[in-house]
Amino acid sequence: MADAISVIPASVLRNLSDKLYEKRKNSALEIEGIVKQLASTGDHDKVSAVINLLAKEFTYSSQSNHRKGGLIGLAAATVALSSEAAQHLEQIVPPVLNSLSDQDSRVRYYACEALYNIAKVVRGDFIIFFNQIFDALCKLSADSDPNVQSAAHLLDRLVKDIVTESDQFSIEEFIPLLRERMNVLNPYVRQFLVGWITVLDSVPDIDMLGFLPDFLDGLFNMLSDSSREIRQQADSALSEFLQEIKNSPSVDYGRMTEILVQRASSPDEFTRLTAITWINEFVKLGGDQLVPYYAAILGAILPCISDKEEKIRVVARETNEELRSIKADPAEGFDVGAVLSIARRQLDSEWEATRIEALHWISTLLDRHRAEVLCFLNDIFDTLLKALSDSSDEVVLLVLDIHACIAQDPLNFRQLVVFLVHNFRVDHSLLERRGALIIRRLCVLLDAERVYRELSTILEGEANLDFACIMVQALNLILLTSSELSKLRELLKQSLSNAAGKDLFVSLYASWCHSPMAILSLCLLAQTYQHASSVIQSLVEEDINAKFLVQLDKLIRLLETPVFTYLRLQLLEPGRYTWLLKALYGLLMLLPQQSAAFKILRTRLKAVPLYSFDGDQLKRASSSDNSYNQILHYSGSQITEDGDITQDNRNLHDGINFASRLQQFQQMQQQHRMLEKSQAQAKARKISTSLSKEGPEAKESQRPSTSAPNIPSSASSRRGPG
Repeated sequence: MADAISVIPASVLRNLSDKLYEKRKNSALEIEGIVKQLASTGDHDKVSAVINLLAKEFTYSSQSNHRKGGLIGLAAATVALSSEAAQHLEQIVPPVLNSLSDQDSRVRYYACEALYNIAKVVRGDFIIFFNQIFDALCKLSADSDPNVQSAAHLLDRLVKDIVTESDQFSIEEFIPLLRERMNVLNPYVRQFLVGWITVLDSVPDIDMLGFLPDFLDGLFNMLSDSSREIRQQADSALSEFLQEIKNSPSVDYGRMTEILVQRASSPDEFTRLTAITWINEFVKLGGDQLVPYYAAILGAILPCISDKEEKIRVVARETNEELRSIKADPAEGFDVGAVLSIARRQLDSEWEATRIEALHWISTLLDRHRAEVLCFLNDIFDTLLKALSDSSDEVVLLVLDIHACIAQDPLNFRQLVVFLVHNFRVDHSLLERRGALIIRRLCVLLDAERVYRELSTILEGEANLDFACIMVQALNLILLTSSELSKLRELLKQSLSNAAGKDLFVSLYASWCHSPMAILSLCLLAQTYQHASSVIQSLVEEDINAKFLVQLDKLIRLLETPVFTYLRLQLLEPGRYTWLLKALYGLLMLLPQQSAAFKILRTRLKAVPLYSFDGDQLKRASSSDNSYNQILHYSGSQITEDGDITQDNRNLHDGINFASRLQQFQQMQQQHRMLEKSQAQAKARKISTSLSKEGPEAKESQRPSTSAPNIPSSASSRRGPG
């Protein structure tokens, strides 16, 4: 310190801390001359003493004018040292850097000015302080004083020039600092950071692409900045990096993919578009590197397929198709379970397009990796069943395709049908809305006979009799009306002449017993007309209720459809198909005379000719007006079943024990009657309990209806249809 005081006059030191800038400037010029003189003589010890004096007594002073003078003095000393300044930088630069964060804006301004002058002198030797200078400049870029900001920008440009021409810059030491600063939200700081990223990326010797994962997320974060200029700068930087990735033979796709997947779900539209565009390029370029990330990528692009922005939807669909076209192998790290999990999760999406693509992925995985997918069947099966209730027909059809693919194995087939019946039982609306679509599609995909046999087996032992009746009625209607089941109907028509038809008839009969009308339909379809007549005769008073008549009305109308053309043509031979006529007249007798169904069936029966056409001869049955009696007494032969005037073909239909079948039907109907009776009693008890709680007045007001529980349910049922 004494050495420095001895070489610098007291007046110079006094003026260096003067409040007037001109005096401080003149003192700095004198110090420059003194230091230059000392440097020329090689007296660097005194030079160090002068620098130390300026730093400690001035730049670290509590007086702002002292600090200003000290900064000017250090800059002057550096200029004086010129090429020899590098050896004194450890003394010169730290005090200046410290002043960059001074509370006084003028001191910060002079610190920028001093550092600028120092940097101009030492150039490349300045690099050793780069991280500290960068950190200080990052803060000054958002300084509250515009003059300080301006000075910092000048210094920033100079430092960039120095870095671009230096071969000593360490990108490895700089990246952690950059990564830390990338999350700052201040717009000035963001502009500063993007500017540095762009500059460093332009330097051929600096590999910014290799460190892109460290600051990529920060750049994407800037795409949603409120400032248009910052968004454009960030987008420009990202576009440049993407182009470099396309031209680079070696890129770390993995780490960047994780960032892109997160950004693809950003609430900002522009950020999503940029992220999905990057993912699209990665899928095309990444190859094997992306295999472990397929599930994450799929999780990002499936929601974007339904994005409100068309550009995003287009890129997402393209990416999805590109990803699905890649045939990855589990042996190479492809995680089938993870991809399945993503697809299953997206089945809960509110967007139809996303759900459809998720199903396409499950279908693709089944085709390519069936064994692996079946290992995860328990994880996806329930979700696939729930998807059958989807509001979209296309989704339901795709789900059924997948179910059919899974059900190729007998065990899975049984499980599918069991779960399907369970879902129908739990959700009756599903049966109403989607039942026909589901059953018909499964019949196409899995063989109609196989599906109906399995359904019949399950419904035969169904404990919920009401549901069993509804389900059987639905299956029966599908059987009679669907074009997909035409072969099944043809097989049933041969029940009396074909072993396979007989076996199917018996198989369906067991569950069809839940519904009288379903049994009658089955008998008419199988041409077992005598048994149909027996079933009609077995019906008791309790069976003829409103529900029964509704189903009967449907059957009468179905008899007029093309499906039963053969039956109507058989009426041309009343002598041969006597039991058919008896069955139809039996149905007519059950219908209320004022109903439309009664009129339809009566009109049809009136059209039955009085002649029996047997091919070679035309016989007149009788001249009586009672055509029904004519037909019933037409032949003296013993009639066993329609079409068999003699008993020569007894063995064909003896294979079906109709007496046993009728007993089976009656037993099942007895169970239904008992259930209805118990339900009626429970309802009556509930009404009685409710009335007792309401008090005497309520009972008095309800007196006319108190006799209702004593009226048999059959009576009320009998009055209803009439």
